[in-house]
Amino acid sequence: MIRTRIKICGLTRKEDALTAAEFGADALGFVFYEKSPRYVSIKKAAEICQSVSPFVTKVGLFVNAEESEVRRVIENVSLDLLQFHGDELPEYCQKFNLPYIKAIRAKDRESIQSAIEAHANAIGILVDSYVPGVPGGTGSTFDWSLIPEKDKSKVILAGGLNAENISDAITTVKPYAVDVSGGVELSKGIKDREKIFQFIKEVASADKIY
Repeated sequence: MIRTRIKICGLTRKEDALTAAEFGADALGFVFYEKSPRYVSIKKAAEICQSVSPFVTKVGLFVNAEESEVRRVIENVSLDLLQFHGDELPEYCQKFNLPYIKAIRAKDRESIQSAIEAHANAIGILVDSYVPGVPGGTGSTFDWSLIPEKDKSKVILAGGLNAENISDAITTVKPYAVDVSGGVELSKGIKDREKIFQFIKEVASADKIY
């Protein structure tokens, strides 16, 4: 059976990270973008990451950050993977000696395919909803048919996912992984234990379907 990997993003509390790991999340995301309502400080992220069990990937999310800022985070937080949500070029993303994901906003099929080709060294391409002026975390879905059939093994699907629509998303797109933030929250940055459980349960059920 093919298993869709799961990333719970926008974590700001230790208890939420532990809940996500307990229920089977493969990756945990920490937002180091101060304009985001899910921003987490370096100190807090380091504390949370120290509490996470082995084999759970810890991901740092950045938006057009200065190179020095990314390095400062890496030096103080035990991250396994970087995620870039801005206009970062491949050369920039590859500077940090860590594998990376490049996030793109789904304007059209051509722009998605171009990003996949440009970031050939990325281990994943996260496809999120396009909302002008918003780099991510919009809480809205997009037309999943825009995702090219080619290279779906690299696709991480994001954008407005929740327990109610994740089954349709997986059976339609068949992505390598899914990324959820607002869909498992009580409020921005505060996760809901039951919503996390239901989301992960629905992912497992969808995997059995196809």
